[in-house]
Amino acid sequence: MNAININVVLWTAGTLILQLAVISFAQQRIPATVSASGSSTPPAARAAAESSESQDRSVTVDSAKGKITQPGKVGGKGDPAFGGERHPLYRLSKSDTIELNFTFSPDFNQTVTVQPDGFVVLKGAGTLFAAGSTLPEMQQAVANAYRAFLHEPEVTVFLRDFDKPYFLASGEVTRPGKYELRGDLTIAEAVAVAGGLTQQALHSQVVLFRRVSTDIAESHVIDLKKMLNSHNLQEDMHLQPGDFIFVPQSRISKIRKFVPTNSMSWYMNPMQF
Repeated sequence: MNAININVVLWTAGTLILQLAVISFAQQRIPATVSASGSSTPPAARAAAESSESQDRSVTVDSAKGKITQPGKVGGKGDPAFGGERHPLYRLSKSDTIELNFTFSPDFNQTVTVQPDGFVVLKGAGTLFAAGSTLPEMQQAVANAYRAFLHEPEVTVFLRDFDKPYFLASGEVTRPGKYELRGDLTIAEAVAVAGGLTQQALHSQVVLFRRVSTDIAESHVIDLKKMLNSHNLQEDMHLQPGDFIFVPQSRISKIRKFVPTNSMSWYMNPMQF
């Protein structure tokens, strides 16, 4: 009897321990299940919220660095499809002249020119690379250069002189040369600025050369004769700075110098005899 009672007690204790373990495990599983299934937000809404939160975090990080950006934009300035800025600032190039004015140290006021190597020589501060910089960037660079011996220098940068936009006209035009590109100008208008076409011009094959990069240029052939005769200038291309217009010589004008004048006139107007 004693052995049987001991076995019954042990069996009862083991059953109670197993039940307590099952209850404890169930209590741990219920809160996790409720928190996962109790959320009424659909998965798509949760994904959108997480995406919005990540965008907000990216904007905050960029703002901490002093840059205000917009999601989906390139630096907050342009369209990512093109990778450019909406309103790009002018960047200094060789032979540009800039004026530096120091508010509290007028002794350092100066006018400098961007050298062929892209550097400018600053009074008392050595050389500074300026080519490719915008005016605000140049202003900050000059202030940093003078901060070594001036306390919080306040400087203003003005663009005094720069390489003005231009186009070139060559070939059978009355006045070939280099012209300033002022405002919006088309090929027909540029030819008129160059004095118009000569009598030897092949105005059905006017060529426009446009440089794409340092080593690559594209060419466009324009039938100026057809456009003028049809009174339709919709296909008249607009010029860009640095464009080169070439008007070739007609075939008959090429052989005219090898044909005697009397024979040439007879071929051109046989009814005169």
